[in-house]
Amino acid sequence: MLAKVNTCAVVGLDGAIVEVEVDISQGLPSFTIVGLPDTAVQEARERVRSAIRNSGLQFPQRRITVNLAPADLRKEGPAYDLPIAVGVLLASGQVMADLADAVLLGELALDGQVRHTEGVLAMAAIAREQGFRHVYVPEADAHEAALVEGVEVLPVPSLARLVAHLQGEEPLAPFAGAALAEAGEPQWEGVDLAHVRGQEHAKRALEVAAAGGHNLLFIGPPGAGKTLLARALPGILPAMTPEESLEVTKIYSVAGLLPPGRPLISQRPFRAPHHTISHAGLVGGGRIPRPGEITLSHRGVLFLDELPEFPHLVLEAIRQPLEDRKVTVSRAQGNVTFPASFMLVAAMNPCPCGFYGDTSRPCTCSEAAVARYQRRISGPLLDRIDLFVHVPRVEQEKLLAEEVVAEPSAAVRARVEQARSVQRQRFQGTAIGCNAEMGPVEVREHCQRYLDDGARSLLSLALGRLALSARAFHRVLKVARTIADLSGSEAIAASHVAEALQYRQRALAGPP
Repeated sequence: MLAKVNTCAVVGLDGAIVEVEVDISQGLPSFTIVGLPDTAVQEARERVRSAIRNSGLQFPQRRITVNLAPADLRKEGPAYDLPIAVGVLLASGQVMADLADAVLLGELALDGQVRHTEGVLAMAAIAREQGFRHVYVPEADAHEAALVEGVEVLPVPSLARLVAHLQGEEPLAPFAGAALAEAGEPQWEGVDLAHVRGQEHAKRALEVAAAGGHNLLFIGPPGAGKTLLARALPGILPAMTPEESLEVTKIYSVAGLLPPGRPLISQRPFRAPHHTISHAGLVGGGRIPRPGEITLSHRGVLFLDELPEFPHLVLEAIRQPLEDRKVTVSRAQGNVTFPASFMLVAAMNPCPCGFYGDTSRPCTCSEAAVARYQRRISGPLLDRIDLFVHVPRVEQEKLLAEEVVAEPSAAVRARVEQARSVQRQRFQGTAIGCNAEMGPVEVREHCQRYLDDGARSLLSLALGRLALSARAFHRVLKVARTIADLSGSEAIAASHVAEALQYRQRALAGPP
């Protein structure tokens, strides 16, 4: 007898409907799974056999063939356990049910309990797109699946309970969790800008970067507060929109990194990988491509501390994603495209000892060592950074002061939110979310057209003296547009351009 059950696979970050065909025929007892299954799927035979028996049901002692269609799509992970088990029960006549409009997914324990499965959000989304009305998911993943509107989510605690539901004996109650709009505003509990002594210039640059989504590089001696400033950035970033939250949650669901008890990620990601990270770890990859750190930083911040210590090839790999806002991982089995719209924030010392250009402590490095150290970061990568900020040593008076009145992150965030609101109105109806994402056409329309006479004269002078590339010129305009938004000005004045040009001083050998 033949039975068919629908389930899902995850390809990159997207789901794909998979039809589980189970055929039971006469012959020596066997259990075969075909359709490009990986080791975890092949091992489903033992889990399904034990789960069926331990749920008080009979496992057929016949020839069982399971086909996962389409056969040319690679199947991985244990999410096929539940649909295979239900298919076996349908094909053997132990269960009578119509599951044509339903999708089942979940890993089975040997006692029949249904365990957590990665990528539930992506699979529930594709089920809705393909017109399925019901999605049977592990009880632990019901909150996550419920984020997808338009499908009925049925939490399954065990195989036995699912069988009782299909037989009409004990129906499962559809999940009725909190809606996406009820998720609430996240509470930031990290570094507050009020706790950072001094560094007013760096704090201002941080505000500009947050307001426009610009890339930022801190340069200064050890202990000046570069890392502390970077870790305060999430506290001033604007809240994510519901669409952005779903995007990020989908990525973390597929990667298996959703925090326990938090089905929806409502706080912007802040990723700080160690400098020993591999190329695949940063960009994404593997035999079956998985998202890397730049994708896990989508709609958030990628912080690279000790920038020159990262391998050269690893750093060069992020040049294209910084421009395209996505990364394509190519393998023999096909191509997978991951989103990568992130803010790059980096920190570095000016030399190996860290004190080149410091006014209080002499540098012990030779000129050749300094030049060699700074050459670890290529010019094309530096050209993609919008703000270069020198972070000097904090003055003794500010360190020793018992009480320092500094602006808290909440006040800065209010100004950032206001600037982002202006940008959302400006780019309404487009895929652009902030000033940093503008292309040449948008720069001409929203920046160059709004330059006053003083700003045009200053830019003309700077182009000749600073030898700005076309990319750097556009980045100066974008930063000036953000500074004007922060000041509430529609026109871009000379003062806005002057501040933007100040952040283009790329002399890594000490402060400007």
